[in-house]
Amino acid sequence: MIKNFVEELTWRGMIQDSMPGTEEHLMEAMRLAYVGIDPTADSLHIGHLVGVMGLKHFQLSGHKPVALVGGATGMIGDPSGKSAERNLLNEETLRHNQNAIKEQLSRFLDFDSDADNAAVIVNNYDWMKEFSFLEFIRDVGKHITVNYMMAKDSVKKRLSSESSVGMSFTEFTYQLVQGYDFLHLFRENNCTLQMGGSDQWGNITTGTELIRRVDGGKGYALTWPLITKADGTKFGKTEGGNIWLDAERTSPYKFYQYWLNTSDVDAEKYIKIFTFLSREEIESLIEEHKQAPHLRVLQRRLAEEITTMVHSKEELDNAIKASEILFGKSTGEDLKGLNAKTFLEVFEGVPLTEISREDIENGLDIIGALAERGGFLKSNSEARRALKENSISVNKEKVKEDYSITTADLINDKFVLLQRGKKNYFVLSIV
Repeated sequence: MIKNFVEELTWRGMIQDSMPGTEEHLMEAMRLAYVGIDPTADSLHIGHLVGVMGLKHFQLSGHKPVALVGGATGMIGDPSGKSAERNLLNEETLRHNQNAIKEQLSRFLDFDSDADNAAVIVNNYDWMKEFSFLEFIRDVGKHITVNYMMAKDSVKKRLSSESSVGMSFTEFTYQLVQGYDFLHLFRENNCTLQMGGSDQWGNITTGTELIRRVDGGKGYALTWPLITKADGTKFGKTEGGNIWLDAERTSPYKFYQYWLNTSDVDAEKYIKIFTFLSREEIESLIEEHKQAPHLRVLQRRLAEEITTMVHSKEELDNAIKASEILFGKSTGEDLKGLNAKTFLEVFEGVPLTEISREDIENGLDIIGALAERGGFLKSNSEARRALKENSISVNKEKVKEDYSITTADLINDKFVLLQRGKKNYFVLSIV
């Protein structure tokens, strides 16, 4: 059964532009649509997620999604929204990246079922690699005028007086190569719709123009808005760089924290785009959030939904536990459940000092750990006073003046967490 894909994306705020007739075309029968994915890394980042969610909604609406990994276009580099030409990749790297990306996409899209609308993944390098330059300019280039190509915003910006770098011929031809992808998929797979970010409109419509001029066919275009943040900073970026879907590049804890720290304005927008919750459920959550914004109902639900989807329920539970270590009522057992990477991320910015393993093996008295050896407190007398006040904890457990730190206290065989009161932390790192 076909559902109204355009209507679903519209209420979610996921449509910027669409070609006239797109909605009617999609309601007539099962259609194929593709989204191009840049394979310049072996992981997607959250900037790719809008496209992935768009493909998933397409599949849920009864249509067949096609993920196109741009092996050929990745060798050129898309000038849209870029101020400089990117580094080019070799085929071996691109193949590795494609396999890693398919693995991530399979968490969202159904590639393996027998359903007519099972997703497929293609790589444009497979049909571009045999194309000679002469064949391309004869069979494709002659159908699109330079005037048409020059009118595109992505070209205009790079050729304007504000741009100091200009534009190479390689980048100039990018829209032709992407346009040919659409023509190829139209011919071979009867793919009639290309979707992408709003900066792709020019490239996508070059494809619909090629389909019209070369085959006399009809292709459609649909774009979503580029995701922004209310404070003007770039979506999907932190001081440490991109937020990746790969747990090795961005830990589930940091991934969860990114969404948890979203502003109220952005959370209301993102929960529609980055979850599959129904309209009724989202409206109810928004209303609940407005009644008590300090509880951050929207941010929590957004972070939970998307972390489970990208990682797993188990990783979400670990991320929540890790988040509560700083603010909640966690125990020493919770601490010992953290891996070393997550531990360092949770206590990023907390003062840290190195202690030799030998000292720990011999038993390090708590006063020495706090003052002379560790340097957490200024003096032995301050350490004794704090211990008498019962305000010192080792790995979240209160300790007395006669306590010794041993290897049994080590978290991941590497760390000991000291704490004074509720918020003053200090880390001993064993070397």
